[in-house]
Amino acid sequence: MTPPTSTTRRARAAGAGLAAACLLAAAGCAGADTNALGGAPADAAKLRLMPLTPAAHGRLDQADWLLEDEPDSLDLDRQGSSAGRVVLTNVCERLYQLQPDMSVKPFLAEKARTPDDRTLVLTVRDGVTFHDGSKLTADAVLWSLKRHARDDMEQSDEFGNVSSMRKTGAREVTIRFKAPDALFTKALAGDAGIVWNPPQVTRAGKEFGTPGQADACSGPYRLKSWKSGDSLTIEAYDGYWGARPLTRRVTFRWASDSALVNALKTGAADGAYAESPNTAAALRRARNLKQYYGPSTASLVLIPTARGGLKAPAIRRALSLSLDRKGIATSGYGGLVQPWAAPVGAGAWGYETRRFAAAQRKLGALAPATPTADDLAEARALVKEAGAPADPVVIGTDSSQGRTVVANATRAALQRIGVTARIKTVPPAQFEEFYSDPGARDGIDVLVGDWYISKSDPMGFYDNGLSDSSNNWVGFKDAAYDRLVRRALATLDDGKRARLTTDVQRRFVEAAVWIPVAQVPTALVLSDRLTGPPASQSYLYYPWAARLGLRKAG
Repeated sequence: MTPPTSTTRRARAAGAGLAAACLLAAAGCAGADTNALGGAPADAAKLRLMPLTPAAHGRLDQADWLLEDEPDSLDLDRQGSSAGRVVLTNVCERLYQLQPDMSVKPFLAEKARTPDDRTLVLTVRDGVTFHDGSKLTADAVLWSLKRHARDDMEQSDEFGNVSSMRKTGAREVTIRFKAPDALFTKALAGDAGIVWNPPQVTRAGKEFGTPGQADACSGPYRLKSWKSGDSLTIEAYDGYWGARPLTRRVTFRWASDSALVNALKTGAADGAYAESPNTAAALRRARNLKQYYGPSTASLVLIPTARGGLKAPAIRRALSLSLDRKGIATSGYGGLVQPWAAPVGAGAWGYETRRFAAAQRKLGALAPATPTADDLAEARALVKEAGAPADPVVIGTDSSQGRTVVANATRAALQRIGVTARIKTVPPAQFEEFYSDPGARDGIDVLVGDWYISKSDPMGFYDNGLSDSSNNWVGFKDAAYDRLVRRALATLDDGKRARLTTDVQRRFVEAAVWIPVAQVPTALVLSDRLTGPPASQSYLYYPWAARLGLRKAG
């Protein structure tokens, strides 16, 4: 799906993956039955989030990896999907690289400097070759950036603030901006920073990125084969400029729901990044597997609409105070999501981590994990002051397990504070229309939603609260908020931007523009004989397979 703003995307990691009504055919639809998810739920408060799994000590000839879908395309400019990224991040490289700890550093851009706050000068790394043996040059970098920026490409909105891009030296590309842009280098660690081999892309034309086409990249792996409907294989590139990958070959297959769970349980597959917390929960007690959880930007949220039931900020704040987030985490997700007071996960903290962590904890008074008697009393007072909506608040959801639990908890929270509510359940395909079609939202007051951002900076989320944002469904308008957001987005200094961001975040949560429910950590399920890859959301943009290897040397 094309992102509705320049910095924000729907969460496949927490969304479409959760839309499977049943994860285990034998268990049926688990609902709140945590035993069906793999026994007693995990304690969300005790989940240890780690950027990396322990280092591998042995090389591996072949790994079998599972995806939940076959990639639609390996041309992420035209059709970006999480399945495509999981594969391609091992094959293609970017000008900047997202690290396992969610920080960002120059990569194919060996050096970067900012002679002024509207200029970025990139020095292209020397000695890098594409998989056909041709040299990666500044011309290839500039060509790739211009391709990403084309109006018909998925990353075009990342270049809206760019005024010019030019080759200014044998290994140098200079980018000029209309205004200072704090998030652009983070975009270059994502799909906007992929460097393609221009002749290969041009020769393939519209067929580029489809089965049978070469990959046109420079990463530690090259695309060996793609048998549509069956499997996709990558193998180590012998001419790679960097460290040799620990695993020589990775074969990807795709399976959903019970087939994916069973393949991992039986050892038919070596690992998978679980797109749904419930998949990980179903495998928690498997004896031949280990699970790792890492920081992610993904979150579960309630998104109020302009229909009217939650138009009053006081009613939204009251709902946030009365929502049992801990109960949702336990009953809906086996304890593998964490009650959270901000609308974006900790994976967004790619810098100034302590400052953001402290700010998130302070928000707990507005979005408690478990509401106390005092929280409920305050919520009821807010409802009394604002006046309860005359009509029932309509909660939009689909029939998936997690969302059903969230919807029921939302209705219960509203009823506890004197607001009547009812649930509107729609098929998954219709549910997706709530995000893209304002008309589809006419019949609901709040959506049981999910979100993630591709950039490791919270400001990649908070533009959703701008007065003119298409994601500001409830119509929140605050000139001071708008000024702060734009100031933060133009502040290049990380410390100064973090201070502005925590102020923006507080205002967003106080106004309950969206209501945070939980953060959704990345879940890596891995054979107990293997280790090494990142456990964080970086797996979508970092060459995780290169670190995969045997736990013990041999």
